[in-house]
Amino acid sequence: MKVYNTLSKQKEEFVPLVEGKVSMYVCGPTVYNLIHIGNARPMIVFDTVRRYMEHKGYEVNYVSNFTDVDDKIIAKAIEEGVSAEEISSRYIAECKKDMAGMNVKPATTHPLATQEIDGMIDMISTLIEKGYAYDVNGTVYFRTRKFDEYGKLSHKNLDDLRSGNRSLLVTGEDQKEDPLDFVLWKPKKEGEPSWPSPWSDGRPGWHIECSVMSKKYLGEEIDIHAGGEDLVFPHHENEIAQSECCNGKPFAKYWLHNAFLNIDNRKMSKSLGNFFTVREISEKYDLQVLRFFMLSAHYRSPLNFSADLMEAAKNGLERICNAVDNLKHCAACAKTEALTEQEREALAEVAALAAKFDEAMDDDFNTADAISVVFELVRFANTKTDENSSKAFVQQILDKLLELGDILGLIFEKKEEILDDEIEQLIAERQAARKARDFQRADEIRSMLLEKGIVLEDTREGVKWKRA
Repeated sequence: MKVYNTLSKQKEEFVPLVEGKVSMYVCGPTVYNLIHIGNARPMIVFDTVRRYMEHKGYEVNYVSNFTDVDDKIIAKAIEEGVSAEEISSRYIAECKKDMAGMNVKPATTHPLATQEIDGMIDMISTLIEKGYAYDVNGTVYFRTRKFDEYGKLSHKNLDDLRSGNRSLLVTGEDQKEDPLDFVLWKPKKEGEPSWPSPWSDGRPGWHIECSVMSKKYLGEEIDIHAGGEDLVFPHHENEIAQSECCNGKPFAKYWLHNAFLNIDNRKMSKSLGNFFTVREISEKYDLQVLRFFMLSAHYRSPLNFSADLMEAAKNGLERICNAVDNLKHCAACAKTEALTEQEREALAEVAALAAKFDEAMDDDFNTADAISVVFELVRFANTKTDENSSKAFVQQILDKLLELGDILGLIFEKKEEILDDEIEQLIAERQAARKARDFQRADEIRSMLLEKGIVLEDTREGVKWKRA
């Protein structure tokens, strides 16, 4: 299996630190709002990497954090007049709902930054003792120039950064030894959550959080560190500096980064009005369609999101689901149980396609090519099976199709059709729940209908519904 390592800028043979085991850390979202489709790409991509590793027989320890203390969370809390903890707890729960909708498996551990403060204080103390960090009036900075290999991940040169990138010279540089030194700990401001430390009551910098959580749950040296390419610099670069200076050993062996997601060939941003949450997408499409769309391109290729491409993904997924339905029907109607000699020979082609699928995934997780193999298997199923096929033949093709889907995290089964009168009954039950202020039940019914492709709209004239 070959993986592209951002560190070396080339594909390398994957050899884990411990035979049969993979330690993997993926930077998770900052939870101050519903996750957007840009957040969804690394979630889907690296969940698929994990699933493929497990398919290959590895035991994967998969850690993905939630950043639950941050300027944006605090701003949202102030805006709503609630605590930062209330905001982060709410959006962690919402994020988990969206992840479930995209069939992203829960991590082995989902650590929260606020629950790991002691470990952060310990790591910062070690960095100060070793001379890699210093305290100025309660703010602790990392001495970037003291780490000789700084820039090895992003392939940036410190002097070039200093002279050519004024935007990196953050406020407060007058008290720093060097403008490129970054914050490990900062004193609290009025109304912000804070924790006691030897330097000040305050909170950690963003970069130190991931270094500490990775170390605690995976060890000082890990196999894979992953995230979006926007994290390469400065976040992942700073993580390497902190971790390697503290622990005295390489931090991560392989660095994997997914490319950006564009909307109609433009960068996604709120100001352009092309910013979509996963929840908004779920009102138009089953989230399996979003996952299928995300995997239809190689994870290191920029991906363009558009209505036309989502429709194409929906049609492609439907084609596979129809083939699965046909196979189930053929299996149920089969007149014979055992394989014929001709069928046994034909199954060699199924085995060859499964090997071709693995070959695509072994080449830096090429899901685009892997999906094209799934379509080859669909074509095989559609042309080689009918009511005269044996049950064993049909079942083996069906099992292989579902297995390949599971590796990709795709569910190749149609949702049960829901009848109009059932919808009306559920809407009435939801209205009764809202009247009784049982908002949890009301939300459950809305979610249940959404899963079955029914979108509710609360209007002045009452509740209206439509099929997605």
